[in-house]
Amino acid sequence: MFENLVDVKKRYFELEQQVSDPEIIKNRDEWQKLVKEHASLSPIVDCYDRYVQIDGEVKEYEELLSGGADPELVEIARSELGGAKSRREEIEEELKILLLPKDPKDDSNVVMEIRAGAGGDEAGLFGSELMRMYIHYAESQRWGVEFMENNVTELGGVKEVVFIISGQGAYSKLKYESGVHRVQRVPATESQGRVHTSTVTVAVLPEVEEVEVEINEKDLKIDTYRSSGAGGQHVNKTESAIRITHLPTGMVVTCEDERSQIKNREKAMKVLKSRLYDFYEQQAVKEYADARKSQVGTGDRSERIRTYNYPQGRVTDHRIGFTLYSLENFLQGDMAEMIEALQLYDRNKKLEQAANQQN
Repeated sequence: MFENLVDVKKRYFELEQQVSDPEIIKNRDEWQKLVKEHASLSPIVDCYDRYVQIDGEVKEYEELLSGGADPELVEIARSELGGAKSRREEIEEELKILLLPKDPKDDSNVVMEIRAGAGGDEAGLFGSELMRMYIHYAESQRWGVEFMENNVTELGGVKEVVFIISGQGAYSKLKYESGVHRVQRVPATESQGRVHTSTVTVAVLPEVEEVEVEINEKDLKIDTYRSSGAGGQHVNKTESAIRITHLPTGMVVTCEDERSQIKNREKAMKVLKSRLYDFYEQQAVKEYADARKSQVGTGDRSERIRTYNYPQGRVTDHRIGFTLYSLENFLQGDMAEMIEALQLYDRNKKLEQAANQQN
């Protein structure tokens, strides 16, 4: 590990010189890439410097204890050594976490798709509650929300809704939400007071950069049509809605949120690129099924990940066996404790894997 840290620090100082080079600054894209890498190494270098300092203190105390020094200094060393060793262990653990491989998509914006599953109208209604939950959470993080597609039911539920959440680290926190969400409650339409079970499927995709997915225009079938939503005479007269079909995969993306056909096309292409990126990545990941099993909730769309139980006021994540008895607050977007628990579990699994590889 420490050999790697020496290389990391060397690279950090190389980058420090490069980002100040006038020739590199002229190339805006290259400069931004180097600045981002420099910023990502900064906390590692800072932590390593703290480790070197405390490690030096530990060795100094140990030398005093073994070298027949002044009795007063020996007593000081004896009283300080234990605390210094504990701090060194803490910093070493911090370094291990900082050196874990980072998901390159963690800083991406998120394309979130919510679809009603089993349970008819009740599934659609719960889907709309999940949509509001994620919007409230995004607002608490000061992230932006932009709707792409909103297919609603007559009762106000959702058949399918697609929206983009934009903000620093959005994917790193929301990627664990992919999967089947189950709700257990008495529907408003249930006269007998019986608890029903319904499901909603959530997919969380990283919004990808232009260069990450190349789409051949010949592979696209693009249709325009009149928006089916509210909008008065404008909706009836203007074919501003867009439907894009990716012929090789059969993927279909629609967008009718904007009045401009051009803007709807731009939005639809964003979603299509993210879906294609996820599709091809999922295919590649199948080759690494064993590694995938150790990850938390970034994979199988059919996996039941969470239950929202209204009678007991609880929300349970089945992947980590974590339960909160604050369902009402959770559905208002108070998701931080659950997300932190998922991140901690994921991190500990990766630490465990790294330790096994070293052994």
